[in-house]
Amino acid sequence: MTTAYDKSNPRSVTLLGATGSIGRSTVDLLLQDPDRYTVEAVASGNDAKALAEVAKTLKAKIAVVSNPSSYNELKELLADSGIETAAGEEAMCEAATRKVDWTLGAIAGAAGLRPTIAAVRRGGMIGLANKECLVCAGEAFMRDAREAGAEILPVDSEHNAIAQALMSGKAHEVSKIILTASGGPFRTWTREQIAAAKPEHALKHPTWTMGRKVTIDSASLMNKGLELIEAHHLFNVGSDQLDVLVHPQSVVHGLVSFSDGSVVAGLAPADMRVPIAHCLGWPDRLVTNVTPLDLAKVGSLTFEPVDHARFPALKLALAALDEGGGIPTILNAANEIAVAAFLDHKLDFPGIPHLVETVIGKAKGKGLARTPQSVEDALNLDREARRLAVEELPTPPVFAA
Repeated sequence: MTTAYDKSNPRSVTLLGATGSIGRSTVDLLLQDPDRYTVEAVASGNDAKALAEVAKTLKAKIAVVSNPSSYNELKELLADSGIETAAGEEAMCEAATRKVDWTLGAIAGAAGLRPTIAAVRRGGMIGLANKECLVCAGEAFMRDAREAGAEILPVDSEHNAIAQALMSGKAHEVSKIILTASGGPFRTWTREQIAAAKPEHALKHPTWTMGRKVTIDSASLMNKGLELIEAHHLFNVGSDQLDVLVHPQSVVHGLVSFSDGSVVAGLAPADMRVPIAHCLGWPDRLVTNVTPLDLAKVGSLTFEPVDHARFPALKLALAALDEGGGIPTILNAANEIAVAAFLDHKLDFPGIPHLVETVIGKAKGKGLARTPQSVEDALNLDREARRLAVEELPTPPVFAA
């Protein structure tokens, strides 16, 4: 059982994904009450300059960059700082196994799976911001967490809202869990307009500031599909108990409907520091400088059903959840390849769900849709699905930059 904060015993933390949007928000929270925490390790992908700055600001013991080609720059930037440096995936995993109270798992994509599961197997509290861990290897990931006694704390705003709302009742009293979606930049666009969308259009999210990949996923609503799969594993509910509502104000992040007809909703500003703070301070609530939610200023809250005809990616994710096995792993891998191709002007926007659907069909035909028995098994399936996705990319590219 996690104990409340003791000011004589600061909470030790490691940040996996320290320079991304989630990592930067976490750094801001740590700096608001620096005496409350000690920082063991900070890690990121390629940005040695940003990582070195974070490491020095937080007085971390070690800084790790996953890309070995960035190591020399990181080492030079941290020379004479007393901060240890390392590079590569194995170094990331080693940093994740260092004994700390709380670990942020915010390395984007399937690349975050091995370091995050290394932290999980060590035990302690895991602030999970990498949904791909559960999409790619949900059963194995949660099994390893249970065996290690790790406490998985959901950082995604939707799942964090749901986790808080679930405290209002018992598991057998839950009728439905509803995640909200802003609708992204194409909420009011026609199918024809969406079909012609370019990366610069898809990257203009109306509510959130996020990384490029997750912003594209939000535009296609694939992100909401991945979140449904994540919710299935986090809260142990079937697909028949999961739903999505479009909510353009991004004030209500999740709702839980109970058997007595009551609905408990989680409301918060569109600021990721709110769910991060809930996880970082757990079981206490932190005092933050987040601007409080002003409902009078918001004025009204509206909700809409999802138009699956305009957003087929969500339907694909729902089908993957229903089918289970290795299909969610394949879905995620193919989607990562498709999004990267779209951002690189090698695929048009409708090509994203089309490629994902094609790869799932190919993988099933090759007998690859087995349930991953371990995280390592999931990573092997992920690699095979990526290979199939690359083979299916159009040549020449669909449209020019």
